Amino acid sequence: MNKVILIGRLTRDPEVRYSAGEGSMAIANYTLAVDRRRRQNAGPEEQTADFIRCTAFGRTAEFAEKYLKKGTKILVQGRIQTGSYTNKDGQTVYTTDVIVDEHEFVESKNANPAGGDFGGNAGFGGQASQPAGAADGFMPIPDGIDEELPFA
Repeated sequence: MNKVILIGRLTRDPEVRYSAGEGSMAIANYTLAVDRRRRQNAGPEEQTADFIRCTAFGRTAEFAEKYLKKGTKILVQGRIQTGSYTNKDGQTVYTTDVIVDEHEFVESKNANPAGGDFGGNAGFGGQASQPAGAADGFMPIPDGIDEELPFA
């Protein structure tokens, strides 16, 4: 089974291009900085990051183009794909990429240090902006509702 799940932050805005031809398809490339903790000789934990190249196609790429920005923390699900090519110097270069099946936001808009303009579930039927008074991420319950809430 070839499945990968990563949580990290975008190192830059996604680069999106469209394939040529009648049924052009969006192709998005971005790099995800994923935290990695390691210990050195039973000493204190040292934190570093791996920089993972990710590629998304079609609607997933269009979502990336519209909502993902540098610094956005996302969860990526996909598969690892390896390849190789010969560069202009005649050397073989090996590549490893994550082909993205889906990605989703991991934190709220207000927690994003880059201040990217995304709306939580925007693109999935959600609203792209928060209602007034929802700075904490919760919408106030209007007065006069006599129905029971669906949870205890």
